[in-house]
Amino acid sequence: MSQPNDSGSVPSRNRKRFPGISTRAWEHPADRSALVALRKLTGFDDILKKLGGLVSERAVRLMFLASAVRASEQQFPHLNDMVRDASYILDLDKVPPLYVTQDPQPNAYCIGMDNPVIVLTTSLVELLDEEEMRAVIGHEVAHAMSGHAVYRTMLLILTNIAARIAFIPLGGLAIYGLITALKEWFRKSEISCDRAGLLVGQDLQASMRVMMKLAGGHHLHEMNTDAFLAQAEEYDKAGDVRDGVIKLLQVLPQSHPFAAVRAQKLKKWAESGEYAAILAGSYPRREDDSTASVKDQVKDAADSYAQSIRDTKDPLFGLIRDVASGAGDLGGKLRDVFSGRPSGSTEGAAEGSAS
Repeated sequence: MSQPNDSGSVPSRNRKRFPGISTRAWEHPADRSALVALRKLTGFDDILKKLGGLVSERAVRLMFLASAVRASEQQFPHLNDMVRDASYILDLDKVPPLYVTQDPQPNAYCIGMDNPVIVLTTSLVELLDEEEMRAVIGHEVAHAMSGHAVYRTMLLILTNIAARIAFIPLGGLAIYGLITALKEWFRKSEISCDRAGLLVGQDLQASMRVMMKLAGGHHLHEMNTDAFLAQAEEYDKAGDVRDGVIKLLQVLPQSHPFAAVRAQKLKKWAESGEYAAILAGSYPRREDDSTASVKDQVKDAADSYAQSIRDTKDPLFGLIRDVASGAGDLGGKLRDVFSGRPSGSTEGAAEGSAS
């Protein structure tokens, strides 16, 4: 691919670029399986665009033109260079417009399906250094390339439907089940784009600093990457089954994974061999996207979830893993946990024999 036609700089240091790279290269298996399946549905995008007319892309564009600042050679030129740079590295011909909007909450997002735009808040611009911002912009460019706006649109539609049929118990439960599934895809799409941000910035420490600053603010001198990752490890294995249930209930409503967990997952991916393979030029090409098998992607997603359950130290999933392998009694262990008795206690059995 040639560089974007307008003038501007190419990557400011010697970073790899990825001609013809498919978004499948960085997508989490659960995210990828959903997207591949959706792309196979002829006309699905058209249906969503019509249903999503509530949030017209024209209206969004006009709103940001009137109320935000569009990055260009004259306005926020360093951000303009970065979005062009990210598009160049990921081989995206059409560079998404980038806007900066006044907001005290540090945030970045990509909206739109046909003509996506990237929005950064002023708080985020002030919070991050150049390499950190490069990772964030790469993350948002990846959202545009993967078409993750489809999740946002579906969520909006289903949320509106749920509000209208809340008085129908079973109907509401079905819709909320779909919303929960979509939020899981959404969380996985964030994991996917964290990977793409790393591919653009090619600086793992900068990507990790983004997560730390989102969690703890700009006092980077007060934070430590290893200690932050240790928090994620402690969170994973914290407490007993009750803590596992609490964590599950806390995660389900979230559209984004928690910051420490994201940092941990990105580091694990960076060290898994996949990242090094992509840097070496071994990655799926978008010219082969049409031949991607839905069955294979679903299997990869199932394998990924199974591996996560095997790897986690979370007490709840450990219990489920033990029961699934025939090494545990779910009812007995839950009774022990919630009654405060040590697991495997014979106290209940002794009381029963005495009665």
